[in-house]
Amino acid sequence: MTNWREIYENDCELPPGRGLDELTAELAVALGDPDPEVRDGYPYAVLDAWIRGGVIDGEGCLALGDLMAGRFSDPRIEARTFAPLVLKMIVGQGVLRPSWLDAFAGWYRAEADLRGRDDALGWLHAVAHGADLLGAFGLRPEVDPEPLLALAAERLLAPTEYLFAEREDDRLAKAVALVLTRPDLTPEGSTAWLSPIAEALAPYERGPMPVWASNTVRTLRALYVLADLGVSVERGGRPVPLVHGEVVKARVAEVLRPVLP
Repeated sequence: MTNWREIYENDCELPPGRGLDELTAELAVALGDPDPEVRDGYPYAVLDAWIRGGVIDGEGCLALGDLMAGRFSDPRIEARTFAPLVLKMIVGQGVLRPSWLDAFAGWYRAEADLRGRDDALGWLHAVAHGADLLGAFGLRPEVDPEPLLALAAERLLAPTEYLFAEREDDRLAKAVALVLTRPDLTPEGSTAWLSPIAEALAPYERGPMPVWASNTVRTLRALYVLADLGVSVERGGRPVPLVHGEVVKARVAEVLRPVLP
């Protein structure tokens, strides 16, 4: 096994005598490993550094992206939920294929295992990791933003008994807010995705609220804050205003008003 910790501590320099293709293939396997120390440890950090630094170039990124897109149909939950993190690295560098978006959307709207963590597998985080990729797609000018907003709504409205417990609501709200910074969005395009949510929440004005509805309300509350303050692409970065922030705030408030005390 490659000593990924040693590579990381050596400023992620390529080890002498090792080929990049061989190492990239090993990293791809590690990013689907059931051991969380492998999947979410030094291999992840090294891969991120190599993609950001251009060590893995465009062709290498395309091949790796194709592999990750194929993992959305993998029977292993840990493989499915870490694929979007790798694709986010790649898409963030401006490398993408339309087929990746199709594969992602099919998985994200349908994934049933939404657990944040598993005692043996560690972080799974399907909603949050998928949200990170959704936001990365949303920042690319070649990707239509409105289907991404509709996809976020579908994810929220899918029935589930998993209550967001690991900040999934914040991560999904941030992803939606990033999409809503797109200057090509109209006011109508910025808010149309909220109409099916308003319709779905309407029956719960009084009485018990199902888990999916609670998740949705919490996500929209977080989005309201971001629409008011702006959203940062990177942690600690400068907030960017939503292109129609006031319109989004007004519509979110309208959707939430019937279900809030």
